[in-house]
Amino acid sequence: MAASVAIALTTPIRLGLDLRGGTQIVLETRSTPTAKADREATDRTVEVLRGRIDALGVAEPTIVRSGENRVVVELPGVQDPKKAADVLGRTAQLTVHSVVGVDESGKEEAKHPADPAAERVLKDESGLALRLKAADLTGQDVKGADAVFDQQGGAGWLVTIDFKDKGSDRWAKVTGAAACFPAGDPQRRVAIVLDNKIISSPQVDPSVGCNTGIAGGSTQITGSFSDTEARDLALLVKGGALPVPVETVEQRTIGATLGEEAIEAAALAGIIGTALTAIFIIVIYRLMGILATLALMCYGVISYAALAAIGATLTLPGLAGFVLAIGMAVDANVLVFERAREEHAARSRPSPRSALTTGFRSALSAIADSNITTLIAAALLFFLASGPVKGFGVTLGIGVLASMVSALVITRVLADFAASRPIVYRRPKITGIASIGPIRERLLRRDPFLMKYPRRWLAVSAVVLVVAGSGIVVRGLNWGLEFTGGRLIEYSTSTQVDPGKARNALTDAGFPRAVVQTSGDNGLTVRTEPLSDAEAATVTKTVNELGGETELIRDELIGPSLGDELRRDALIALCLALGAQLLYLAFRFRWLFGGSAVSALAHDAVILVGVFAWLGKPIDGVFLAALLTVIGYSVNDSVVLFDRIREFLGIHRKTPMDRLMNQAILQTLPRTVNTGMGAILILASLAVLAKDSLTDFALALLIGVVVGTYSSVFLAAPLAVELDQQAARRASGGGKDRPAAKTPPRRAERQEVS
Repeated sequence: MAASVAIALTTPIRLGLDLRGGTQIVLETRSTPTAKADREATDRTVEVLRGRIDALGVAEPTIVRSGENRVVVELPGVQDPKKAADVLGRTAQLTVHSVVGVDESGKEEAKHPADPAAERVLKDESGLALRLKAADLTGQDVKGADAVFDQQGGAGWLVTIDFKDKGSDRWAKVTGAAACFPAGDPQRRVAIVLDNKIISSPQVDPSVGCNTGIAGGSTQITGSFSDTEARDLALLVKGGALPVPVETVEQRTIGATLGEEAIEAAALAGIIGTALTAIFIIVIYRLMGILATLALMCYGVISYAALAAIGATLTLPGLAGFVLAIGMAVDANVLVFERAREEHAARSRPSPRSALTTGFRSALSAIADSNITTLIAAALLFFLASGPVKGFGVTLGIGVLASMVSALVITRVLADFAASRPIVYRRPKITGIASIGPIRERLLRRDPFLMKYPRRWLAVSAVVLVVAGSGIVVRGLNWGLEFTGGRLIEYSTSTQVDPGKARNALTDAGFPRAVVQTSGDNGLTVRTEPLSDAEAATVTKTVNELGGETELIRDELIGPSLGDELRRDALIALCLALGAQLLYLAFRFRWLFGGSAVSALAHDAVILVGVFAWLGKPIDGVFLAALLTVIGYSVNDSVVLFDRIREFLGIHRKTPMDRLMNQAILQTLPRTVNTGMGAILILASLAVLAKDSLTDFALALLIGVVVGTYSSVFLAAPLAVELDQQAARRASGGGKDRPAAKTPPRRAERQEVS
């Protein structure tokens, strides 16, 4: 905690464009004799630039095609925009050439770098003009590149390049041919050219045999690089070449996407929601609730410090997710306290300390399994996805790790210390774990048999799924600007325009999804969905009424910021995450439990998308973050339920699955309700008080929490029961289900299982 507080006080966190603005770079693609800078080439340029920006470590960037041959790049948190523009603008055309001699004239006669088949004369690092053959290798032969520091050879920073299979053979061939010339001969050199400039032309080592060459498929580029230059060069080579050259035509600072009013509303919603959650936990668990609230405050400090330490960029949806995670982090504490309540009720006059110790031990497996499944998803999203999905993986992973530290270390230390005080022994009720709680008491008194007809619950879930999912077919999906692109209109105004007032005015004019930003001193940019000329004229008229004399600077169609590659990577990462979670749950539980949990997860995702389709809400980057959060929440609920089933199966092997599942539901339902309430209080605050896209974010999560709670109990559980009964029928040769009538009476069985 001391380290976290020190980092939080000394290291400012980077804010995204929507919170503080950032740098905007406009690049223009240029045609060459061999490649035309058309829309297709510009779209490929966007994908290469996205990979370079990811390698630079810029989180949550926005990259869109503007018109036929322009690319607009918005970079939050970038300290040196000129350097970023230089890195983005380099074509990174890497070629490897055999040297055929020295040009006596000493003049360079380079043909266009986009034509690797051309011979050329280029000067090396010392200024000597070398005559080069056509390229033997190109950047397409490169498998990877890394910046390393040579400690033994004394070469300092260098770049290692690994070639693909065919590139490896070509590299051996070109170095083998060069090795046939004597030492000191220029033809014994191999020239490595980047963007039509020789960056290294080393002599082939005398140990290399003629026509043998350097095997292994790797080489090193040396050149007195600094660490920054070596890393930039490595990411350029690894990121691939631009299909056409680009030129920086504009670079400036732009204002925040959301105004101060929206940010203040989000902060107020977070404070109120967190306070309501804390009050709820304290009312339910008393002293333990107070300690859990202190642990959650520590969780917030640890998470913030971790984000600041790794240099993550915090956007407004990320901030909302950060606040939401505080509410969901209470889940581990609720699990422990509910298990401690069970232990206290099962024994006659146990000490609060022993009950808490048992509670932590019993809840550990459920906490570990639920967090590990979420970490698996976060890791795959980080390594396989890009853009906002990659950033979400970072935030998710940090939140999970911080919540485990909060619950398993900080809460335990505080609870153990408090439970050992004499006043707690004399008045155990103040701990909040000396009674079973109103929800559990009512369930025990009524003892409902929820799993008596599992197929009925499955039918209800199927109906809900069809009704919600039909919205996708009937209404269609309202894709956001990130997916569809739209129109970018830029104005120069005689007086400075408040972007908040401009947003409100455009909302009143019928453009509620318009993204308004300041640009320069008196500039204003409006980004909307595709508009007709008449609608664009309405936008211009609205801005005119606010900014006095207004001049139209730019009016262009823009491409989607979530390009095809980003969407494909996100989908692949999500599918692999689901598959990995299925394998883990199958390993930890059974295949039928893992399959049931993943089925419930898919059910929740389809329902959430379907509801948004019926409501006509936009499917954009903010919704994508909400969907990923809902998936994690749904898995956690199912894992907690199946962890209790696993515990029962180890004790009551002969009890039918429907009875065990029913008892597991009744015993975990208090935890499910209390955890859900903690999340709902914060989300309701965001939905009521927040503005702009945060309202849709909170709405999506509210739907997800409700549906996730329902699906874990009334879809995952009955599906597991039904699959188990079908397996029993197959094992018995097609007989009926396991005979529930031969089991002990329900009341007696409940006492036995408890």
